[in-house]
Amino acid sequence: MIIGKQLEMEKILRKAQAYYKNEIAGTITETGDGYIFQYDKDFLKKNIPISISLPLREEPYRSKELFGFFKGLLPEGWYLNIVSATQKVDSKDDFGVLLSTTSTDTIGAVTVRKIEID
Repeated sequence: MIIGKQLEMEKILRKAQAYYKNEIAGTITETGDGYIFQYDKDFLKKNIPISISLPLREEPYRSKELFGFFKGLLPEGWYLNIVSATQKVDSKDDFGVLLSTTSTDTIGAVTVRKIEID
């Protein structure tokens, strides 16, 4: 992946793979500086972006906040409160909520599954 040495210098807090119709589309990484999303090199060949807000490209996307597309997958309101209590995740922890709610059944073709970090 292109992130390489630059990511090695950043502290990785959590990491997940984004899937599009059960195929690995890319990797989302939470660092001390924010978030990084990078498309998988094999997925790029399919020429299908997971979102119009994340057009296909080899270079990683970086953001101080969780990317809007992934925020759009999060529960809100009273349902967020239920998810937060049952999954034991802080409702203000967007990445934690994403990891606990989008691994199997979402409203679209994209799911997100946590990668365990050693």
